Amino acid sequence: MKIKINEKPFLSEGRHVVTITEVEEGKSENKNIPFINLRLENEEGFINQRFYLSEPGQPILAAFLKACGLEGNEVDTKELKNKMVSVEVGERTYEDAEGKEKTIQQATHFQPVGEAQTTNRI
Repeated sequence: MKIKINEKPFLSEGRHVVTITEVEEGKSENKNIPFINLRLENEEGFINQRFYLSEPGQPILAAFLKACGLEGNEVDTKELKNKMVSVEVGERTYEDAEGKEKTIQQATHFQPVGEAQTTNRI
């Protein structure tokens, strides 16, 4: 049997220079909290990272935007597409709304991309 793969693998754990290739807006299923979901990718693979637009999520989003070179009190999500950023990919375990333990892959420890790191573009 032949199978066709139309998708990259998930990024492995560790630091990666990625490009934001997709930006989606939405609301959480349980608490109706607005979020932006970003697809971060390079030649090796991708990760989807969701940023909640809640009070606790503000410092995390601010750190990400700063690493992307976007600062200020208001940012248009359209400005995020094609920005490059360095992220650390790792796993996080949490309890969902139903009390079940879930483990997800996430991007953290955001850093700006230096001139020497721009070779990992997609």
